Amino acid sequence: MTDLKESPIAPEEAADDKTLDVTLRPKNISEFIGQENIKNNLRIFISAAQKRNEPVEHVLLYGPPGLGKTTLAHVIGNELGANVRVTSGPAIEKSGDLAAILTNLGKGDILFIDEIHRLNKTIEEILYPAMEDYALDIIIGKGPSARTLRLDLPHFTIIGATTKISLLSAPLRDRFGMTYHLDFYNNSDIKKIIERSAKILNIKLPSEPADEIAKRSRRTPRVANRLLKRVRDYCQVEGDGDINIGYCQQAFKLLEVDELGLDWVDRKILEVIIDKFGGGPVGLSAIAASTAEDIATVEEVYEPYLMQLGFLDRTPRGRVATDTAYKHLGKKRSGQAKIV
Repeated sequence: MTDLKESPIAPEEAADDKTLDVTLRPKNISEFIGQENIKNNLRIFISAAQKRNEPVEHVLLYGPPGLGKTTLAHVIGNELGANVRVTSGPAIEKSGDLAAILTNLGKGDILFIDEIHRLNKTIEEILYPAMEDYALDIIIGKGPSARTLRLDLPHFTIIGATTKISLLSAPLRDRFGMTYHLDFYNNSDIKKIIERSAKILNIKLPSEPADEIAKRSRRTPRVANRLLKRVRDYCQVEGDGDINIGYCQQAFKLLEVDELGLDWVDRKILEVIIDKFGGGPVGLSAIAASTAEDIATVEEVYEPYLMQLGFLDRTPRGRVATDTAYKHLGKKRSGQAKIV
């Protein structure tokens, strides 16, 4: 089984991405590239809150990993001049952990909760009055003598981020005043992001190599910045340090990332469906077993992009490779599709 975090096209944050993400992170809305509709909405509701001298409503950001949910949370904080406290769903294990975080927030502060869908139910129930009434209910004692103590909290804002909004409970989801879906970027916006990152990193990047990197970035900023770094490293080691189209293409050949951003695992999934199962339909478990990947990785990481490209269809009977996938792999459709 492959280590997904080692793949250059993995949308999940790797250890060496953290420093890079902080360095390249936009500070305000005008610097944030793409997601125009979300930016326009944010400008309005931030300006309105500032005119009323009130904290903004709670915000929920959802979408695939690597599209800028954390970055957008910090942008909102910078625009408001507010302190941003960062935590994650899995990190809040006990009610005391949440109580400690909430009681240390000041008026107008922002609490950013990444992977908010992974909060346990007990924590969620404590969060409801905190979000709605700005109050924290603490139970003192046990048994018949137990009583509830309510602490008032300053008006703060929670920004939640999730890749799986369907796993959020309805009561928690309904307490967010603003919900935004971050979608995949187009290639022109990805190119602008790469060019901006190159300037910050002091990399001389001509237009043609920038186009090549953008095409292979799976329409995801985190992947784009990672590929830019990998191409820079290759050119420094194998060339004179300057990025040109020749070295750029050689770097991608070494990384096994093709012109559409597919790596060898993407191609292996398509080849298994086509060669072993006659193009499908085939069940997800059969694909996972044949590619030595776990089901969640295939379904959550590889499938969405293959479907975005139109290479894969989901049907009630299973996954089917499209004619576009056959054409991309240089294969011809023959015989009857097997049903698995």
